[in-house]
Amino acid sequence: RVAAEPPDGPAREQPEAPGPFLDSNQENDLLWEEKFPERTTVTELPQTSHVSFSESDIPSSENTELPVDWSIKTRLLFTSSQPFTWADHLKAQEEAQGLVQHCRATEVTLPKSIQDPKLSTELRCAFQQSLIYWLHPALSWLPLFPRIGADRKMAGKTSPWSNDATLQHVLMSDWSVSFTSLYNLLKTKLCPYFYVCTYQFTVLFRAAGLAGSDLITALISPTTRGLREAMRNEGIEFSLPLIKESGYKKETASGSSLGYGEEQAISDEDEEESFSWLEEMGVQDKIKKPDILSIKLRKEKHEVQMDHRPESVVLVKGINTFTLLNFLINCKSLVATSGPQAGLPPTLLSPVAFRGATMQILKARSVNVKTQALSGYRDQFSLEITGPIMPHSLHSLTMLLKSSQSGSFSAVLYPHEPTAVFNICLPVDKVLDMEVVHKELTNCGLHPNTLEQLSQIPLLGKSSLRNVVLRDYIYNWRS
Repeated sequence: RVAAEPPDGPAREQPEAPGPFLDSNQENDLLWEEKFPERTTVTELPQTSHVSFSESDIPSSENTELPVDWSIKTRLLFTSSQPFTWADHLKAQEEAQGLVQHCRATEVTLPKSIQDPKLSTELRCAFQQSLIYWLHPALSWLPLFPRIGADRKMAGKTSPWSNDATLQHVLMSDWSVSFTSLYNLLKTKLCPYFYVCTYQFTVLFRAAGLAGSDLITALISPTTRGLREAMRNEGIEFSLPLIKESGYKKETASGSSLGYGEEQAISDEDEEESFSWLEEMGVQDKIKKPDILSIKLRKEKHEVQMDHRPESVVLVKGINTFTLLNFLINCKSLVATSGPQAGLPPTLLSPVAFRGATMQILKARSVNVKTQALSGYRDQFSLEITGPIMPHSLHSLTMLLKSSQSGSFSAVLYPHEPTAVFNICLPVDKVLDMEVVHKELTNCGLHPNTLEQLSQIPLLGKSSLRNVVLRDYIYNWRS
């Protein structure tokens, strides 16, 4: 895996200016903006024929599938030597058919290559089907994703509930019903996964069988010491997988895990005991020992050091995810008390319908530009998708484009950075039988190929896919 790089260069001419909705997906608070470069604009289309990857970018010799990516994307920019005009101006019947196919989880299998995509009704219906997602709450005048760092975009928007306690109570009551509905769907394997997006952190709930786990899992990122303490006080058992990997976490004799600061406290206790030999020598009064306050301050410093960082990601498994559900429903700090997001419940994002959800469609549009080539100018075609693009949508879209663009395209992917850490590889207790997993999750609403991909153990670590090139049906990628 290598670091992400920008596309090769800007297009020399662009007859059509970017639409106004593009900037609506420039997200993330200052913490994330400082760490990652600004996103590319439409004028910086990657040149499909010029994007090159070194051998280190290729994980295996047979790259017929992309690795699973659990981050939420805010924007996808596909480019190809073949036009994307088939994606424009769907007929009313095609749009309606796509909606029905989504609601009924219709499995669509397209041919390897479509000769004339613009005339393929099946392709256009499947495209509409792949753009659908479900959201709660749904307030058309407010951007409800992303929530982290969204105060600037929400500033000045009407929020009648911000000073109305009764209205806030109604909103939270409806939200709790929707959240519980999603969890019940997940538990019965009728929903594969969903996200809870708060103004401070994001939670990814995954059904048993996904990402190589035999239990329901929930990943929370980023977290703070205060949140972790509150979870401990509620009896929620959790681990810090990245801290453990880094060697900052020990196991006690009873087998329970210790957090970053807790381990430091143990070492401080050992330090206290190490002074006992000085007493035997009679020189204990001449040595300055650390007092209880300094030991406590040191412990808190180590615990707080990872706050708001990807390393603070928390893993909750099994029955503890139900305790986490109740904890989040009753957590006072889940909702902002001041600022543009005051009183607004977290955003719930799901690939399938749930109680209180509203169907939403990702925005898509094609752009044609002229780019300079050795022989003069040539046409370069692009397709831009914006919105909260979840893992199943990314996989569905790449399957479609593989057929429509005859097995060759390139893409730049823009992740919501706080969710990139959801790609970490978690400890697996046992190897799952994939046939059993797929049988149990057959009604979860995903295409069998997408389900197969999401069942894989994540390989991207704290990174996410950023550049993808498909040539002759073989993928190369950078993260």
